Amino acid sequence: RRPVRWGILSPLGNVEGRCVPGGIQDIVILGGGTAGWLTAAVLAADHEAAAPGGVRITLVESPDVRTVGVGEGTWPTMRDTLRRTGVSETDFLRECDAAFKQGSKFVRWRDGRDEDSYYHPFVLPQGFLDANLVAGWLAHQDVPFGKLVSFQPHLCDAGKAPKQFSTPEWAAVANYAYHLDAGKLGEFMRRHCVGTLGVRHVPDHVVGIESHDNGDIAALRTREQGAIAGDLFIDCSGARALLLGQYYGIGQVPLAHVLFNDRAIAAQVPYADPSAEIACQTISTAHGNGWIWDIGLQSRRGVGVVYSSAHTSDEAAADELHRHILATGGREQDIGALPKIAIQPGYRKTFWHRNCVAVGLSSGFMEPLEASSLVLVELAAGMISDQLPATREAMDIVATRFNEAFLYRFGRVVDFLKLHYVLSRRADTDYWRDNHRAESIPERLQEQLSLWRHQPPSRYDLPRVEEVFPSASYQYILYGMGFRPEPRPTARHADDVRRAEGHFQEAADLARRMLAALPGHREMLEHVRTRGMPRI
Repeated sequence: RRPVRWGILSPLGNVEGRCVPGGIQDIVILGGGTAGWLTAAVLAADHEAAAPGGVRITLVESPDVRTVGVGEGTWPTMRDTLRRTGVSETDFLRECDAAFKQGSKFVRWRDGRDEDSYYHPFVLPQGFLDANLVAGWLAHQDVPFGKLVSFQPHLCDAGKAPKQFSTPEWAAVANYAYHLDAGKLGEFMRRHCVGTLGVRHVPDHVVGIESHDNGDIAALRTREQGAIAGDLFIDCSGARALLLGQYYGIGQVPLAHVLFNDRAIAAQVPYADPSAEIACQTISTAHGNGWIWDIGLQSRRGVGVVYSSAHTSDEAAADELHRHILATGGREQDIGALPKIAIQPGYRKTFWHRNCVAVGLSSGFMEPLEASSLVLVELAAGMISDQLPATREAMDIVATRFNEAFLYRFGRVVDFLKLHYVLSRRADTDYWRDNHRAESIPERLQEQLSLWRHQPPSRYDLPRVEEVFPSASYQYILYGMGFRPEPRPTARHADDVRRAEGHFQEAADLARRMLAALPGHREMLEHVRTRGMPRI
């Protein structure tokens, strides 16, 4: 390699230098936290960073900057991501205060009544690809869609774990994800990356950026370690987006006109009764100007309120959270400070520019209603690793594909989140009424809703191989929220109610067998803590 001439830069500076040809050998990740360390782990495991011929990965993490650390819900993809990096599931559950998650329960979203609730479970509806289950469900108006077509909501209601004591690591009886302590996950992955996977950790503050004369980033200049050169730079610096946002000036696609929630207040609440059952689902409870998340970990609950500052005040939102904590078993003495978190809903116009790609909050963020933030981190880390360019010339091709994929994915996340609000019949506040305004509904979602008046969501509506939310997820939300399709003018074989009835019976039979065979959630977690899980 020919040397690059360095200069001392401001964070937005630029110096003349010669472009360095050659392969992609050095990857520099700016920022730790969940996004940084998960990305480092996937890349290091896939590309043998600990071996002499592998890529070299350096993660630069400022000791002066704290991570947000409140993203506690995941999707089942996290199991594959963690297994891909070579960690033990037993160690992960023990060290990250993690619990199992089998889906989400939505309370008071449909019409605001106390008895208003439904599930979005993680297993496919029984017979999903064989029959039009919706046609059969319309004959069972008194049974929630999710509980009719799936056994999993019944497991959640009973507090059952998704696996047995003998089930090996990563395997499942019922599909599951995790609730976890995001701060502990970052530390867990840091130890694994540095101790096992060969990632170089530089705890230092970046004071400048140095570039080649073609506009590529050449190096990060740090306060103590000097210049850290690289061929590919991954921006995991959070909402500040120091590289893609501040250095390259890549702006955001704003979403405040679609997704109104721009504030959150989070709390950590100990269990008043240490033996109380741990919820095996994220509980989302709607209120007049937003919603409250309630997530059960092994040692505590993570609880927070999400709201629109245009519709309510910080004080009123904090009062809403306070009342929820007390109403769900929390004690006054356990409610400490309630820090506020600003949310700027939106995503980058471009995610991969030149030799810099953003992952995590640097790429964008929306409210955590369906735990989409960590899923997008996983998808980004996986695609970067799977498509890691061998040369700088190939990088532009990969970048184009990456940008197209994530513009699509962020757009579909927006559609899915907005769907929850559009379908609600709540009209008790301006917040809910404003969410029903046609100008706040994305055009693609409006088109889909027109189609779904006569046919259920299918693979034709969500055609990508790695959809963030597949068509089954849309069905759970649509019909859980009480959406009623209109009859078609002609009959279809797939709409035969008898075929659907058979699958409903299968789901009920599975529920009975699993309820009898599966341990309680807390019981299973205690077993993992004391004895661990079998390894394949």
